[in-house]
Amino acid sequence: MPPASQTQQQLPQDDGAGPPQGSSEVQAPVPEVQSAGETGQRQVPNSADPEQPTGTPAAPQPQVAPTPVQPIPAPPPLGNRNLSAEELELQSALTGRRITGIVSIPDDKLAVLVQPEGRDWRAFRNSTMMWIGGVAILGVLAVLALFFLVRGRIRMRHGPSGRTMQRFNFLERSLHWLTASTFIVLALSGLNLVYGRHLLRPVIGPEAFTTVSELGKIAHNFLAFPFTLGVLGLLALWVRDNIPNKLDWVWLKNGGGFIGDAHPQAGRFNGGQKAVFWITVLGGGAVAASGFLLMFPFFVLNIEGQQIGHMLHSVLSMLMIAAMLAHIYIGSLGMEGAFSAMGSGKVDYNWAREHHSMWVDDELKRAHESVRPEPATRPAGAD
Repeated sequence: MPPASQTQQQLPQDDGAGPPQGSSEVQAPVPEVQSAGETGQRQVPNSADPEQPTGTPAAPQPQVAPTPVQPIPAPPPLGNRNLSAEELELQSALTGRRITGIVSIPDDKLAVLVQPEGRDWRAFRNSTMMWIGGVAILGVLAVLALFFLVRGRIRMRHGPSGRTMQRFNFLERSLHWLTASTFIVLALSGLNLVYGRHLLRPVIGPEAFTTVSELGKIAHNFLAFPFTLGVLGLLALWVRDNIPNKLDWVWLKNGGGFIGDAHPQAGRFNGGQKAVFWITVLGGGAVAASGFLLMFPFFVLNIEGQQIGHMLHSVLSMLMIAAMLAHIYIGSLGMEGAFSAMGSGKVDYNWAREHHSMWVDDELKRAHESVRPEPATRPAGAD
């Protein structure tokens, strides 16, 4: 082959990317050297030796003292001058005071937006009052049950004699049962307002509970009037016989015949009955008065007064219910022959002699005087 044609055949191989003809297929790698014009970064080898600073060390910088910070004075307390309505409401809210708005009707009470005392009343109504009533009522029931299991029913030592004495007349019994029956309805309807949502509503359902609560509210409002009349009537009839004296203190110290077999002397009413009388008159009067104030809101008291009145009304009512439970127990199950005093108005002679011996003596003396009156005194010289 001519040299010219051989040179033309070698040109494609020289211009290509592959190795020249006759060289080995695998060549040794050649380290790449970065030129001065390239901007690629070189891989810095890892080394544990600390780098030695090069060049001239920098001069030490002087320490600069910190700039003093002036305290920001607290703003003066908010006053009532030059404050907008929003700022006044915010000030009242932050200090826990009442927040009021503006209304265009004559009733200014409707302008009250936030009343802090209402939160205290609500906490008392939903928690404290329920605990007071529960402890008082359940505590008395537990004591009565324990007393009945230990002591049993108090019976007459000599049994019934078959002879009776007039204990209470028709008017006295009528006023007693008027006061007692209305008090029972008032107590049940009031307890329903406090505990009915938690105890009665899950049992009878919401519809029946609503009906019972509505009827109870109506009965609670209207029966307050005959209850008050009954309390005033009992006060007029029995206040003379219920004045405390030294004999009542002796009766209380001896346990009133409930502890042991001895029965201390007593008149028409003993110390325990006098205590029940004054609880009924004073407690019932206070409950009735506070209830009437709540029944006619804003007639005498403002909203704060009504909240305080409701607290007193509820606490006194709970305590009265607990006291009347003991009275009902003694007059029915706890003592033999006691119920007939308010049932028929007559009691057995032996019962009266054991529990009210001084009253029996007075009644017998009065009966003897009415049957055998003393002879009239004859004037001197009549013979």
